[in-house]
Amino acid sequence: MEEIIRRIAESLNVSAVQVENTLRLLEEGNTVPFIARYRKEMTQNLDEEQILFISKEHEYQNNLKKRKEDVLRLIEAQGKCTREIISAVNACQKLSQVDDIYRPYQQKKKTRAADAINKGLEKLADYLMSCPKTGSTEKEAEKYLNEQVLSIEEALQGARDIVAERVSDNAKLRWKIKESIENYGRIVTKEKKKHEDTDQVYKMYYDRTERISMIQPHRIMAIERAESEKVITVTLEYDQGWLINYAVRGITRNRMTVAQTHIEEAVKDGMKRLAFPSVEREVRSELKEKAQKQSIEIFSLNLEKLLLQPPMIGKTILGFDPAFRTGCKLAIIDDTGKLLNISVIYPHEPVNKKKEAEKILCDLYKEYHYEIIAIGNGTASRESESFVADVIQRNHLNVQYTLVSEAGASVYSASELARAEFPDLTVEKRSAVSIGRRTLDPLSELIKIDPKSIGVGQYQHDLPQKQLQERLDFAIEKSVNRVGVDVNTASKELLMHVSGLNKSIAEEIINWRNLNGRFDNRNQLKTVKKLGPKAFEQSSGFLRVRFGSEELDGTSIHPESYKKAKALLQLCGNYPLGSKELSEALSYMNIYEVSQKLQIDEYTLTDIIEALKAPLRDYRERYDGPLLRSDVLELEHLHEGDMLEGVVRNVVDFGAFVDIGLHDDGLIHVSKLTKEKITHPSEIVSVGDLLKVKVHKIDHQRKRVQLTLID
Repeated sequence: MEEIIRRIAESLNVSAVQVENTLRLLEEGNTVPFIARYRKEMTQNLDEEQILFISKEHEYQNNLKKRKEDVLRLIEAQGKCTREIISAVNACQKLSQVDDIYRPYQQKKKTRAADAINKGLEKLADYLMSCPKTGSTEKEAEKYLNEQVLSIEEALQGARDIVAERVSDNAKLRWKIKESIENYGRIVTKEKKKHEDTDQVYKMYYDRTERISMIQPHRIMAIERAESEKVITVTLEYDQGWLINYAVRGITRNRMTVAQTHIEEAVKDGMKRLAFPSVEREVRSELKEKAQKQSIEIFSLNLEKLLLQPPMIGKTILGFDPAFRTGCKLAIIDDTGKLLNISVIYPHEPVNKKKEAEKILCDLYKEYHYEIIAIGNGTASRESESFVADVIQRNHLNVQYTLVSEAGASVYSASELARAEFPDLTVEKRSAVSIGRRTLDPLSELIKIDPKSIGVGQYQHDLPQKQLQERLDFAIEKSVNRVGVDVNTASKELLMHVSGLNKSIAEEIINWRNLNGRFDNRNQLKTVKKLGPKAFEQSSGFLRVRFGSEELDGTSIHPESYKKAKALLQLCGNYPLGSKELSEALSYMNIYEVSQKLQIDEYTLTDIIEALKAPLRDYRERYDGPLLRSDVLELEHLHEGDMLEGVVRNVVDFGAFVDIGLHDDGLIHVSKLTKEKITHPSEIVSVGDLLKVKVHKIDHQRKRVQLTLID
């Protein structure tokens, strides 16, 4: 256990005590958000990602330890376990390394070598590998002729097959091959003669060679997809001749031997027929796994940033779901998300009732005074944007509009949840409501949608779905708990992602509200069915009761710290929460001295001080809100060098897509993000960021715009 803790600590560059305490907290049934927020004194301020890493790595290291024990036991059962094998197994850092050592002792399916061993040729193979200086290999082989082995050549061939398999099974040699491929090899892609890539999506891979050590994860994903669609062939190029000679020298030690020809033939066969293909598959599998892991992480990060976009507090919004033939659906929602009105207009071809559509928009403005029009970015979005901008300008409406990603809106609209919310609305009208609500409060609305449908990733359909789902669920859990949840207004979907709660407890909280009305304080949560002491401990700090009988219930301070928080308020003069006087008193406080006086750790004290200074502050306030516009941009009006404002819609390995008001998002290539060396675009930009960008290049034919942040 100590060795496992040490390895994890080294990986994270933290102390063993931090890892040990974190593991103890996890074993006690504490959730990651709870540990990150309310047990900082034990973890020394580890964040959610570090705690998750410790949890996952601990699981992997335990599996590795168990696999080592199993392998050593299995080899021992064959009577072949030596000190050298034990030492080699115990030194392994990966499961694949342990399996490589076990390979020679593993029960194999029928192979040429196994067949030769059954015919009694193993000792002849031993003879060849002993590198005899004198004698005749043919005369030695003659000793092994029997009813199953009818000729000298057959005997020697069988012995060579055994040597070939031994060479292929040699763990250190396999590691050498793998190291050579990874450090010096190249991945080569060629176009197949017949394929269905009519749009030449994979054209850049029709004839491409790239260093394996330098290839970017998104290129691996593209190559894997192109190969699976039978557009290209993929091979790995590396110095096989050098590796074959290296393997021969490993047997002969540069000694002269009469078995030289047989050894060289056997090694060449073992490497080309067995070792090379096997290690190549392993290298490609690990490249794919690494690329998938990167894609999952980027998807998770993008989702998190999308969920944490700040809400449009106190705004009445018109959700605008664009379409041509079937008309544009309009949904007006108030600042609580309540639906006030549903309408349909037909401003576009083939109906083209622009005047009537303009009148409806103006009449709705007079009646409901909406302040923002949220336009979905799907079919007819840019045509709708032009129409809306014209209406605003012509009628002098005090309104701005924003383009909103529609991704997942149709999934939600057809869901059982949407049918329950709006049983009398069509799917399209529900989409308009969803578009408006995701502008009003992105977290509350997007939480209802399968995160894989939100469209902020890359190659998501090529990813292992179980791992992707787990990582996205964690991003949601992390976001919900960082923001906190108003227990009196939160939906079931929000509540079930709160630390310590699940779907059934969330339903019971809503049942309690339906029977008893508002929660007046956090203590009332203890009377909710299924919400036991552990669930209360884990969840109560993240569940807010605003304007109740206990003012601390509206803050992020955990009930277990109320006594200390009130003592702190008394030290400051009992000023009201959030007041200027209290904020000043807390700002000039000596953290160390007060922590000693109140007998509270400095991490918890610092968090309490921040919560008392701004009790109703929303975590999402630190991020950019939606980009609001009142006019429209056309490609023909654009020139290289123009400065524009845009919002980041997606971040991928090769750059960031930015909505600058055109039909398609502009691309900032990773090379145009900064002059500094970076490992990934996410170091510079995030989904939802508002950016000042410069137009770098315009491709009028393909209607594409390249942007830059440099200069």
